[in-house]
Amino acid sequence: MTKISPEIEEDVEAESLLSVSADVSFSSNCFPKYKLGPDNQIVEESKEDSKGLSLKEVVEKETVQLSEQHKRLSVRDLASKFDKNLTAAAKLADEAKLRDVASLEGHVLLKKLRDALEALRGRMAGRTKEDVEKAISLVEALAVKLTQNEGELIQEKFEVKKLANFLKQASEDAKKLVNQEKSFACAEIESARAVVQRFGEALEEEEKNSPKSKTQDVERLVDEIQEARRIKRLHQPSKVMDMEHELHALRTQIREKSVLSLKIQKELAMNKRAEENKSCLYVFDGSEALGSHLRIRPRSDTAPSLSKCSIQWYRVSLDGSQKEIISGASKLAYAAEPLDVGRVLQADILSNGQKITVTSAGPIESAAGLGSYVETLLRKSSSEFNVVISQMNGQDYSSHSNHCFNVGKLRIKLCRGWITKSREIYHTSMQLCGVRGDGNAAAKSLFWQARKGLSYVLTFESEKERNAAIMIARKHALDCNIMLAGPDDQV
Repeated sequence: MTKISPEIEEDVEAESLLSVSADVSFSSNCFPKYKLGPDNQIVEESKEDSKGLSLKEVVEKETVQLSEQHKRLSVRDLASKFDKNLTAAAKLADEAKLRDVASLEGHVLLKKLRDALEALRGRMAGRTKEDVEKAISLVEALAVKLTQNEGELIQEKFEVKKLANFLKQASEDAKKLVNQEKSFACAEIESARAVVQRFGEALEEEEKNSPKSKTQDVERLVDEIQEARRIKRLHQPSKVMDMEHELHALRTQIREKSVLSLKIQKELAMNKRAEENKSCLYVFDGSEALGSHLRIRPRSDTAPSLSKCSIQWYRVSLDGSQKEIISGASKLAYAAEPLDVGRVLQADILSNGQKITVTSAGPIESAAGLGSYVETLLRKSSSEFNVVISQMNGQDYSSHSNHCFNVGKLRIKLCRGWITKSREIYHTSMQLCGVRGDGNAAAKSLFWQARKGLSYVLTFESEKERNAAIMIARKHALDCNIMLAGPDDQV
């Protein structure tokens, strides 16, 4: 029986190990450390990575930051980001190739190590042989672990390749977008240049044809065009916006000045008429607005009696160029109607062959809240008002019961309950206006000629309803191409 000394055993082991590792290159000076985990599985011990994040993690982090900030980036910056990430993906692909080579070296190393251990197991016996067999099991487990790592590496390589293709496509799209925006900007610049050139040509032509008295205006226009050219060249829309704001402010000032000018003109006309009325023997009493009536009264006791005078009312434009007779208005009082709004009322008094003219101080104004009330009623298909028939065909009406005056979009109807007095569509023979008399209820009454031979004088519950009914009826009649007014009115 041969006894093997410890020195000989150590020499054999050293010889075997040296022959295995002679033709293999290692990526590090030591083997990784493993330990037995649950269910006798081999688990690699984790070690701290002193180099920080891996290249793949850096790429993923950059991609997330890029997706979060792409709304704030310009197109050029976006393209630059995609190019950088594409380069990083290429580096990651190269790293994956190096891992493939390292994996291949690992398989070669494990195979040679297993062969060496198999050869060593045939020479050993006893406890040493059991250690060798345990080492062979560990090597086989390492081979399985390496195969699993290779599967994960293949999946990771597929994801890296997919990410690289996505970044490449995104980079190409970004470049296309940059080129498209560049072409659009060039087209806008060329268009601006053409406009500026046309302005310059028009300016030169006007300079040749314009008289010398306009030289200063032309120079100012040249300065403005040069400023516009500079703004176009520098592509600074903020200055264009400033000019637009200035123009808007100037328009607002002109509008305010126009309103003020009209107001002053009205006041001058009113003062002029007030001065003329001071020397007149008669004057108007009452509010110069819808819902009231004007009455003529003598200014002094020396004025001729109005009962012996003939009176005729007129509506006159503000500038006095148009004077329209109000047919039937020949009494001491007159209740204004919507057609008189914005015009001046005038009354001519004839006494002993002498004509005396009395004029209102200003134009007739609309009643407060009448416009919004009419707009509300126009939203309905028809509007109904409670009225009392005062006259029918010029004769006093005996019954004073309430009737319904219905103003629709196509016709006007007068009824009492289920009994219809009159129902007529809008036509050229129909007339509608305020009552032109001097009664106390003139401001609440209107004259309606439904057709030839049939007319009514209707009294409403308020002046507001009477004026609203006239305005609504005229609006609906105008929609039917019918001008609805009073007798001999010029509309």
